[in-house]
Formats: sequence, structure tokens, C-alpha cells
Amino acid sequence: MAEPYVELRSVSKYFGSVVALKDVSFDVCPGEVHCLLGDNGAGKSTLIKTLSGVYTPDEGEIRVQGKPARFASPADTRNSGIATVYQDLALVPLMSVARNFFLGREPMRKFGPIRQFDTEFANRTAYDELAAMGIQLRDPEQPVGTLSGGERQCLAIARAVYFGAKVLILDEPTSALGVHQASVVLKLIVQSKARGIGVIFISHNVHHAYVVGDRFTLLKRGKSTGTYAKSEIDRDQLLNLMAGGKELVDLEQELTKAVRSSLA
Repeated sequence: MAEPYVELRSVSKYFGSVVALKDVSFDVCPGEVHCLLGDNGAGKSTLIKTLSGVYTPDEGEIRVQGKPARFASPADTRNSGIATVYQDLALVPLMSVARNFFLGREPMRKFGPIRQFDTEFANRTAYDELAAMGIQLRDPEQPVGTLSGGERQCLAIARAVYFGAKVLILDEPTSALGVHQASVVLKLIVQSKARGIGVIFISHNVHHAYVVGDRFTLLKRGKSTGTYAKSEIDRDQLLNLMAGGKELVDLEQELTKAVRSSLA
């Protein structure tokens, strides 16, 4: 396996007496999809924010390309080639696709002392980059609000890739999507992997993760319960580990008893 592009080593994060992360190690290599799985409250969001520069770890270290790194802000992580696509996508529905594509990094043209947004370049670039991802726009000037949920995800991912992301952190990208839209996003994850980009795919949907993942790390109550290569674990085993096999068996027995007593 190649050297990890970004790596967390024994990272812990505390909020007062609350242990959000405890001794978590995690890494992703170029051209790999590493899935981070866990239920609500498992610590996934805290780990994302630690990796993306929102939080500073209280213990442990982050390494980028083998060298210790300390992120003071999300801008530091972007400059290190790590881009995070959150569930809210950071898109403005009433603005055009092209404007959203370059939001915060607008290409400008100069006319003497006057600087103006380069609409032609932005439209052409946004159209071409999304086409390369398999999204055919009617018009790059159409409002983002007219796009489907899957297309918006693709726009956010294409934007990150265009601006030089070496690692993509995707926060539950398929959670609010239908079957077809989710398949579009999963295809895009595979395309990103083929380009040599490392993808951290955060999800609680084992079925989506198993289709595209190479490795799987499970989080439970802020602790890692293990990392598994795809060759080491099947989908049912992964689902069982994530859901808590004993808990499910106990629940099934409890429900069976409840049904029998109600019928008695």
C-alpha cells in the first residue's frame, strides 16, 4: 500500500468532561476510498472537524505526507490539499452553477483599474468540469436550486477537485438522496479514486459504503472498534459490527416476546 497522504495517530478530543474522540488512528492513501462508519453520536463529526482544521486535537498528531501538521483553520487544510464537502454543501441556491463553482475564489478580468468577474471563463470551466464528472448542464448560469440533490453533491465535489484536492472528506453525501441520485454520487467517488484522489467517505449506510470502499473504520462512542480491508470482511459482518450484533439479537428476542404476549 502507498504511503498515507493524511494520517491521524492516536488522536483524542475532549469537550470538558465529554470524551468526543479517544485514541483514534485513521489514514487514507492516494487512490483509496476509506469509509468511516458509525451511528449518530459515534464521533464521526468530531473526527471530520479535526481533520478539516475546525478543531485542534488535545492528544495525538496529524501527519500530511509523512510530516507532522498542525491546522489552525480550514484554510490551512485546503492549502494542504484536503477538502471537506459537508452535508449542507456550502452552496447558494439562488446563485448560478458557475458562480457557486468559484465561490470565494472568483476569476477576475481587469479593464484598467476596474476588476470584473470573468463570466465567460467561469461558465466554460464549470460546464467542462461537471461534464468530466458525467453531469451535463443545460446552462452553467442556471441557479443551483434547479439541480437535483445528487447534482449538487457532484458540483461540490467537482469544485474541490478542480482547486487541487488530494484528499476529499465527504460527510454523509448520500444520506438525503434517492436511489438514482445516490448512484450518481457513488460513481463520482469511484471516478475520484481513479484520478488518484484519496476519499474519506463518512456514512452510516453500510450498503453504500461497501460498494465503493477499500477499507472500513468503525467508530463507536468516540473510539475506533477496528479497521478492515474489504478482503477481510463481508457486508453482513460489517453491518453486524456497526449495528452491534448482540444488541440486535437481544432486541429481536424482546420484540418476539412482546408480540407473543400481546397475542396471548
